[in-house]
Amino acid sequence: MRKRTLGATGLEVSELALGTWGLSGEGYGPVEEAEQDAVIDRAIALGVTLFETSDSYAGGEMERRIGFRARIGRTPPPIVVATKIGTDVNSSPVRKRFDAVWLKEAAERSRERLKRERIDILLLHNPSVATLARGELKDTMASICESGVARTWGVSVGTADVASEAVSIGAPVIELPYNTFHRREMVRIAADVKEKNIGILARSVLSYGLLCGEWPTGHTFPYGDHRKERWTQAELKRRIVQLNALRPSVLLDVTSLRAVALRYVLSDTLVSSVVLGPRKAAQLDQLLRDAGKEPYLPEGGRAALENRLRAVGVDV
Repeated sequence: MRKRTLGATGLEVSELALGTWGLSGEGYGPVEEAEQDAVIDRAIALGVTLFETSDSYAGGEMERRIGFRARIGRTPPPIVVATKIGTDVNSSPVRKRFDAVWLKEAAERSRERLKRERIDILLLHNPSVATLARGELKDTMASICESGVARTWGVSVGTADVASEAVSIGAPVIELPYNTFHRREMVRIAADVKEKNIGILARSVLSYGLLCGEWPTGHTFPYGDHRKERWTQAELKRRIVQLNALRPSVLLDVTSLRAVALRYVLSDTLVSSVVLGPRKAAQLDQLLRDAGKEPYLPEGGRAALENRLRAVGVDV
């Protein structure tokens, strides 16, 4: 497993990370506990050192499970954990909370569930631009780090505007969606990422399975699968047709559309780690095979792919 530095944080992380939202049973449907354990154990065995989770995933259960599995026969745990806070799952309805008292208490609860001396990377979980712009969040997160509860902090963003605001308040780490069909957040902040040496965690690299290229144009999703509400049938059909732009990149050791999508993000040297979301251990094995070896894409392959994407109507 190759490793990369996480910006200026001093942390070294595996270039592939295990994300646990899908594994928690939220978003795609239930996952057996034995399978959850198998995926986490397999990731550790394969050399994955970065695990991404949230205090809201299964009500904190994924934090507990990562903390427990990492300690089995291992002292100290050879992993880095990035967890997200800022969601009050006990309120009705569930709401975002980013006040200082709540965040400090949430960080302590996450540390306890993870059973770690300190949280490696503590991320604000999808705050709004207005929330970040208030200014006190930077001081709050710095205080949490200074107290020893976390090593470093950052922001998990969902839009380009929030990504830009996270840069402006000095976030050392930013987690963002980034794939061949969705590049606007990364494009918006790329120059600042390079100049300020910000650590980048790229999520949604397969666009929730779309970029694997395995769905027919009339594909539908079952009840309980978040993708049922993510795209209209017309949008999904258009996206599936646009996958044709990736097909010329399937050559030599790049054996599938899934591999093209994964290697496209890995080929960006500004990315510190790519967050994967397998729900089975066999899926994790396949993704590691898909990642292949450097160079991830042939010379000129990245630019050629971007040109084809623009030609079919996919742009930043």
